[in-house]
Amino acid sequence: MQWLVSQPFIITVTVGSQHQDEFGHTNNIAYLQWLEKIAWAHSNHLGLTIDAYKRLDCGCVVRKHELNYLLPTYLGDELHIATWISANDGKLSTVRDYQIIRMADNKTVFTGRTHFITVSMVTGKPKRMPVEFIEAYIPALTSP
Repeated sequence: MQWLVSQPFIITVTVGSQHQDEFGHTNNIAYLQWLEKIAWAHSNHLGLTIDAYKRLDCGCVVRKHELNYLLPTYLGDELHIATWISANDGKLSTVRDYQIIRMADNKTVFTGRTHFITVSMVTGKPKRMPVEFIEAYIPALTSP
């Protein structure tokens, strides 16, 4: 498998009937749900759970998504979904990238990027990220 970074965080999903649209391929909403699922799984893995966000009174909210649908996927396709942090300014902004590879042919079917800003969990207003975010959300190294 050719990942865009050397050690991404990976989960596996299988396209089910609930993921299909009227064209017979995976609906774009399913991809967005998978991105949210892996982003939380990765954050939890890094120790930044929802409870940590509440304790720190700081969380990441989406400012912008960039989604690139490269090839369609279909019912029964097994997909490896990967994510990594690609940028962190240590202040308010973090960027998370994604890549989805179809297992049957090892082709990248999707890439994406989410721009986050940090906000207070209480007020919802922008808030400078705590040191825990800076230390956990470290940008990944790109593959050679």
